[in-house]
Amino acid sequence: MQIAPTPADGFDLEVQTLIIGAGACGMVAALAAKEASQAVLVIEADSLPRGSTALSAGLIPAAGTRFQRNSGITDDPLVFGADIQRKAHDENDPELVTALADGSGPAIEWLADRFGLPFSVVTDFDYPGHSARRMHGLPTRSGAELVDRLRQTCEAEGIDIICERRATVLHHEGRRISGVTVALPDGSTERIGCARLILACNGFGGNRAMVAEHMPAIADALWFGHDGNRGEAVLWGQALGATARHLGAYQGHGNVAHPHGILITWAVITEGGVQVNLEGHRFWNEAQGYSEAARAVMGQPEGQAWVIFDARIAGIARQFADFRAAEVQGAVKTADTVANLAAVTGLPDTALADTLANIPNSGTDAFGRSFRTPPLSPPYAAVRVTGALFHTQGGLDVTGKGRVRHKSGAVFPNLYAAGGAACGVSGKSDSGYLSGNGLLSAVVLGRAAGMDWPD
Repeated sequence: MQIAPTPADGFDLEVQTLIIGAGACGMVAALAAKEASQAVLVIEADSLPRGSTALSAGLIPAAGTRFQRNSGITDDPLVFGADIQRKAHDENDPELVTALADGSGPAIEWLADRFGLPFSVVTDFDYPGHSARRMHGLPTRSGAELVDRLRQTCEAEGIDIICERRATVLHHEGRRISGVTVALPDGSTERIGCARLILACNGFGGNRAMVAEHMPAIADALWFGHDGNRGEAVLWGQALGATARHLGAYQGHGNVAHPHGILITWAVITEGGVQVNLEGHRFWNEAQGYSEAARAVMGQPEGQAWVIFDARIAGIARQFADFRAAEVQGAVKTADTVANLAAVTGLPDTALADTLANIPNSGTDAFGRSFRTPPLSPPYAAVRVTGALFHTQGGLDVTGKGRVRHKSGAVFPNLYAAGGAACGVSGKSDSGYLSGNGLLSAVVLGRAAGMDWPD
């Protein structure tokens, strides 16, 4: 990841808007730029656009949409923005929070109306920290479907996505970006000039040295993101004098099936499930959120736990393709009695029985969690889980349109960052992450950056 002056002999090809990264962020930015009559080129390091988006649940929080209204849900951007700031202890840039909250509903409706993406709202359970049901997803509730739909849409719109092209050098004249050098599979290079550059190459979770430096508490957790997230955006930006913020912020997840490596939806918790350690005891207030759960689970013996729920909750969880896959692979254990549940999980039967017997039917327990769901009842279900790092939330400091800020306070004339390349709205650590913050920044900020044009 280098920076260098504009090559004396120029570039091999030129384009108006060049986008690095073909995940949800890059492809949404490309669709917006194309709609704004810009000539667009997207380059992707992998052989097929997938990225971290494909590993996610594909859910995007948005406020005030017609999908919510049609489901009888009252919500608006002011409430959404307040939820974001409350979860992050008011550590976020207010301008960015407002831009994302205000832009969320229009972005979802634009993708649905302009390009036919069949969004609907998750209406049968709540996500921690959200005061309204505002998670929008496609039918399978999977990131793989979202990224595939976006790729197909880009193809239909005539947007060029060139894969197996990893950007290695960013060229500039002062603060103005002139283009990039990319590496090809055969070892050769190609130089692409641009009128502006959008960094949509996500964060730095795949750069273990940067993770250890900025977030040591999660350094030993399972890396559940995309290995291509190597931190190029932050490193290029810092070399150019850009401001980077909240590099210790990240989204973790404490509910990844072990050793299967399958994400288990947090609905199993919000609907009344609990986590117990290998000794059969609960160890924290699970209602805090799945990001905080990564640290909580990693702090237990062997960095593992069991999530315990029941058949009612499993029925809700089956709307997610990942959960169905976990059942097929045998990660979900079932039992008709607590004793049999202890047998199939290997948990101490007395400790497990005491733990489940002490879950209150209502009110607040000793951990500070309030239960407002039906008590767990047979048949029971359980999944062995571990903690994981999903993606980093810190990055380049940007405006609400994705323009990168220089340390001087001025913006770069033609450099943009969105999604994981930009600082998100999750505060300074893991506890500020509100469900869906990653795709919120990817989709809404990606669209804003795509629509904009340098002065």
